[in-house]
Amino acid sequence: MTDNNTTTAASLDEATTPAGSAPTAKIVSALQRYRVLAWVTGLWLLLLTVEMIAKYGFGVDTPSWIAVVHGWVYFAYLLVTADLAVKVRWPIGRTVGTLIAGTIPLLSFFVEHRNAKDVKQQYSL
Repeated sequence: MTDNNTTTAASLDEATTPAGSAPTAKIVSALQRYRVLAWVTGLWLLLLTVEMIAKYGFGVDTPSWIAVVHGWVYFAYLLVTADLAVKVRWPIGRTVGTLIAGTIPLLSFFVEHRNAKDVKQQYSL
């Protein structure tokens, strides 16, 4: 015989989130991954910008691996941003804008701050 009064932590977590949305723990972890990758992508983009200015503006011989690393970090940023966007059900315009933020120097820092603030407020995190 089963006891209908017992609930698991997972079912309690799911009960505290809006209908049709991901459990809060999954949103918290997706938000954390997004925030880390937004900062890492932004920092590598700044480094890439400095590298390109030095190379093309001043003729300095710079390492070519900086662009490769930024490319892979940006790819990871795309994946974690898409994951968060699906979990919190962002509209397509906000999702695309957030994805593009990793290609414009300094923008990822501002967009990350705004998105984190909005998600925390929306899900009471």
